[in-house]
Amino acid sequence: MNTEKKTIVLGEPVTMEQFIAVCREGAQVEFSHDYCRRVDKSRQLVERWVDEEKVMYGVTTGFGALCTKAISKEETAKLQENIILSHSVSLGEPLSIERVRGIMLMILQNLGQGYSGVRLELLEQYRQFLNRGLTPWAPGDGSVGYLSPEAHMALVLIGRGKAYYQGELLPGDQALKKAGLEPITLSSKEGLALVSGTTSATAMAALGLYDFQKAAKSADIVGAMSLEALKGVMNAFDARVMQVRPHADQGDTAENVRRILAGSGIIEKYQGHRVQDALSLRCIPQLHGAAKKTFRDAKETIEIEMNSCCDNPILWPEEGSQDVISACNPDSAYVGMEMDSACIAAVSLAKMSERRNNRIIDESLSGYPSFCIASPGLNSGLMIPQYTQAGLINEMRGLATPATIDNTPTCCNQEDYVAMGYLACKKSGPMAEKLEYVLAIELLSAYQVQQFVDPEVKRSPATQAVLDEIAKHVPVLKQDDFLYPYIVYLKDFIHSGGLIRTVESVTGALK
Repeated sequence: MNTEKKTIVLGEPVTMEQFIAVCREGAQVEFSHDYCRRVDKSRQLVERWVDEEKVMYGVTTGFGALCTKAISKEETAKLQENIILSHSVSLGEPLSIERVRGIMLMILQNLGQGYSGVRLELLEQYRQFLNRGLTPWAPGDGSVGYLSPEAHMALVLIGRGKAYYQGELLPGDQALKKAGLEPITLSSKEGLALVSGTTSATAMAALGLYDFQKAAKSADIVGAMSLEALKGVMNAFDARVMQVRPHADQGDTAENVRRILAGSGIIEKYQGHRVQDALSLRCIPQLHGAAKKTFRDAKETIEIEMNSCCDNPILWPEEGSQDVISACNPDSAYVGMEMDSACIAAVSLAKMSERRNNRIIDESLSGYPSFCIASPGLNSGLMIPQYTQAGLINEMRGLATPATIDNTPTCCNQEDYVAMGYLACKKSGPMAEKLEYVLAIELLSAYQVQQFVDPEVKRSPATQAVLDEIAKHVPVLKQDDFLYPYIVYLKDFIHSGGLIRTVESVTGALK
């Protein structure tokens, strides 16, 4: 993809794929005429109501439990700077550059709906951050939904904080100068708007979910390769079986496996040699299908959230019913519950992958030499990568504990219910990475066991294409070797979509 020429225009709904293009591929961002018009229209209301000293939460009042404290017209700008300074208290490791880019894009989407009353020049500054590759530094621990990471990011707008520019972490004012930008002074409502909303949760959810969905399709491929190597029975993938339990994702998964293994001499030769396979093989359509449905449902919710106004208060700009409304659209329950469910689905994919891998490396189950090595004993072969799978899945099970079931009231009980969706979304990235590693280890076994598979019969064209591609980077092991770089290569092969592209060059688009 030529990322220098790719441009995403904000003003119409943004898709997951466009979001990824900005976060990961450096696509440029532009504003449509309608985007600019609606931002300007809502800004006019704020300026008029500030002059009239209309009561507006966080504009002419304090924040949270301090909403009963009046703020004079002369103090409104200082109030907005103060919220950024006082709220920049998230801690720990910084969020990745792609996550911060995603959050900035979600802030542009949130405030660009035309219900927030910020100035266009404020949004233009974040647009320039994205287009010029300036990324604020924002620690990611300690948020219950929003506020603190976004506040750290907003510090750079006013020449404070820290930011990455051209690979260097710099003080905010220096990063701005190197990028050819100047600090801005926040105006009424802008500090509050910059930290309100589900922007950080939604951005992290979208990135994690994109990887989950890619991993789920990759799991179909890796699972099919294991099924073939283990002389699996195709009865469990019969379209008639899917017809009597018509979950769409189950049927699609079964079809994927049938297409991946079409033309396999192994499947043809051994068809019917056993009544049925173990569940980790014959239940691929059901388990993978359930995970895919969970991810698909989450994508629908997250794309709605990506294209929503999740600010508080909102300004209703329609003539005849103009109003400022305090409510709670920043609540992260929607994205949080979806990502808690998605993380559970990811663990399910991982646990089945580990069991398939175990069947390959266990001589008593596969009939092949132990641990896929010709001289076990002197060599450990693929013994220990399965330990790694076990350790990764143990971590994943801990992370899969739902975050949104928690509740710790904040702000002197003004916020007595807290959705806790931030952590549910934050953990999706590490969960996706661990799932990719688990699948990579199964793929390593499916690759290495080829040396013991009946040489008289051909693999399916799709399987052979994968084996040929991996062979460019990974040797077929005859004795113990340093396995770490091979696992990392295979994980990147999955993460980049290379595995999917290799198979789809043979099968056409999988479902």
